[in-house]
This record gives sequence, structure tokens and C-alpha cells, in this order.
Amino acid sequence: MLTAPFRAVRRLFQPVYNFLAYDPEEVAVAESFSNVLEHPQGIFEHIDALRRHLLRSILALVLTTSFSFTFARDLLKLLAVPVGGLENLQAISVTEPLGVFMRVSLLSGFALAFPYVALEFVAFVQSGLKPRGRLMLLVTIPAATVLFIGGMAFTYYVMLPTAIPFLTGFLDITTKPRVDDYVRFVTGIMFWIGLSFQFPLVIYTLAAIGLIKARSLARQWRLAFIVIAVLAAAVTPTVDPVNMSLVMAPMIVLYFLSIGLAFIAQRGRRNG
Repeated sequence: MLTAPFRAVRRLFQPVYNFLAYDPEEVAVAESFSNVLEHPQGIFEHIDALRRHLLRSILALVLTTSFSFTFARDLLKLLAVPVGGLENLQAISVTEPLGVFMRVSLLSGFALAFPYVALEFVAFVQSGLKPRGRLMLLVTIPAATVLFIGGMAFTYYVMLPTAIPFLTGFLDITTKPRVDDYVRFVTGIMFWIGLSFQFPLVIYTLAAIGLIKARSLARQWRLAFIVIAVLAAAVTPTVDPVNMSLVMAPMIVLYFLSIGLAFIAQRGRRNG
């Protein structure tokens, strides 16, 4: 009776310990490729595992999207603030309001399901990772979620209040956007910029496994600026330099932050 609570706690955390402590045997790439050719049925096991992880991720997205139905109207009102409110939007199709409602719910559902989807990804690749790499991926899940939400918040609070007045007031022509076009435009930009904020974590992971080096990133900063300018031009809703600068500035900061994270990852890899 005295040891029962301790045994229960041990059984509860034993799977977590096994997950973090499992150390796979190192196999050369050539040997792994040879094993796949000799035993191709192993590929189907990985495909089946991927199918299960994708199925659970989709199920989680369906649940979070369904939950978002309860406050999608309030989210739509918030998204309409940069254009002056819902009264400044119009619908010209019978199904347009329903489509807008579903789009807003889907974006909210993806943001809510993002941590679980990332966890499913970690669960899929964990068998080939060392304990340190497995722990690193688990730690980055909260950071990835914060960065994704931070990217969407940056779009909403910094970028859209500048871009929307420029677009609607261009040439002093009165503009009353369709609600479907406006929501598609706003949610699309928020989604892609939210994903672009994952760049530091991607660089950190690649540096941790030895695919890139911080010194190479620092040397290629001119090329990086050109790539960032092209991406900003593709994502920015307007062609004016002001809004492009609003997109480029955080990307440049994220790039230099990525160099620092890559340096930290390299040191940790050498020490490990």
C-alpha cells in the first residue's frame, strides 16, 4: 500500500522515459539503402505508420476546426477591423457567408491543432533520432507554436493596418471589398507569414544534425537578403516599398537569429 502511489507514477511516466532514453543503433546511409533494397517490405511499415500519424493529425484538425465554429463569428469581426468593420464588406453570392465562416474556422482550427500535429511529426521521426535530438524536437514544439501565432499577430497588428488603407484608398476610389476576397486575402497572408516565422527553428534543426553551418549562413547574407526580398514581394499584398519593408524587416531579424541558433546548435552537437 505504501509503494502503490510510486508504482502508479512510475507506470505513468515509464512511456515518456522510454521515449527519451531509446538510443537507436547507428547505421551508415549506404547500409540502410542496401537493407531497403533487400527487404522492401520495411518501407510499407513506415508508410503505414505515416498513414496513422496523418490520420490522427487530420482528426485533430477536424476537432479543433469544429470547436472553432463556436467563436468564428467573433474572429471574423476581428479580421474585419483593419478594413473598418463588417459593415464595409459585402457578399454578392448566396454561399459566400458560409464559405467565409468555414475559412476562418479552418485557420483557427489549424492554429489550435498545430502543437498536436507537430507532436505527431516528432512521433513519426523519433525512431531514427538520438535521445538528444528527440528531446530537442519536443522542446521546439512550444517554440514553433509561439512563432506561428507570433507571425499571425505581426500580420494582423503591424502589416494589415498599413496595407489595407493603402489598397482601399488607392487613387481615391471608394472600395467596398467582397467579404470572400477580403477574408481569403487576410487569412492567406496570416498563414504564410506565420509559417515563415518557423525559419529559425528549421535552421536550428538543420544545424543540429550537421547539414548547414552558421559560418556559411553568415557568409551568404547578401544572397539571403535577395531571397528575402523576393519572398517579401511574393507575400506582400502591395507593391509599395513601405509594406515590403514591413515584411522584410522581421525576416532579416529572423535570419540573423537563425545564424545565432545555428552556432548554438553546432556547439551543442560538438559537445554531445
